[in-house]
Amino acid sequence: MHACPGRSPPSTVVGIDVGGARKGFHAEALCDGAYAGQLASHDVQELANWCLVTMCASVIAIDAPCRWSSDGRARPCERELMRQGIFCFATPSHEKAEQHPSGYFDWMRCGADLYEALKDSHPLLTSLPSTGQRCCFETFPHAITWHLLNGEAKARQKRPQRTALLAKAGISTAPLTSIDWIDAALCALAAHLVASGAACLAFGEPDTGLIVVPERPGATGETGLDRPDLAE
Repeated sequence: MHACPGRSPPSTVVGIDVGGARKGFHAEALCDGAYAGQLASHDVQELANWCLVTMCASVIAIDAPCRWSSDGRARPCERELMRQGIFCFATPSHEKAEQHPSGYFDWMRCGADLYEALKDSHPLLTSLPSTGQRCCFETFPHAITWHLLNGEAKARQKRPQRTALLAKAGISTAPLTSIDWIDAALCALAAHLVASGAACLAFGEPDTGLIVVPERPGATGETGLDRPDLAE
């Protein structure tokens, strides 16, 4: 267990893939951009404690909506992504999610529970760049891949494409035995880039939630992906 009195060391971040009640959460930690650990859990509080106490995470990136729709339509962040040609789910209102007969939105409800559990230790990011304080933010693995591959993300190739991006960033891919772990690691990569001050984009606005992803390579300079100092 890490000791982390006061504020967290900025080098440690966590990415979380959110599933429904059956699949649960998959979380991946990076320290200085390198693989540092992972956790699969169905318990929100266990995961929150792992992030805060065990891993001392400074930044947490989560693949789940951070806000419900305020008008029943796709949130501004989702509409902005879709205008770029990036398919994403449209988040419903809280009422619609609660009332869905098949529980289709249960994974979003699990995500909402996670943000609630983290709100005191890791407040939701409201703007870029981050302030250096602990925070969490919403991200989206397909949008991360789309940006880092200059719009060439392919749904049928998502596992090899995403694994290759992680390897390029110097993140060990051996522990990533499922797409859930791969997506958690991609979220962790986004958290690492935000924490490092690399070029990132925030879609949407704070009231309905931001989706944060890395900038396209070459758009504003370095993306922080090439890490020759780290072993795959």
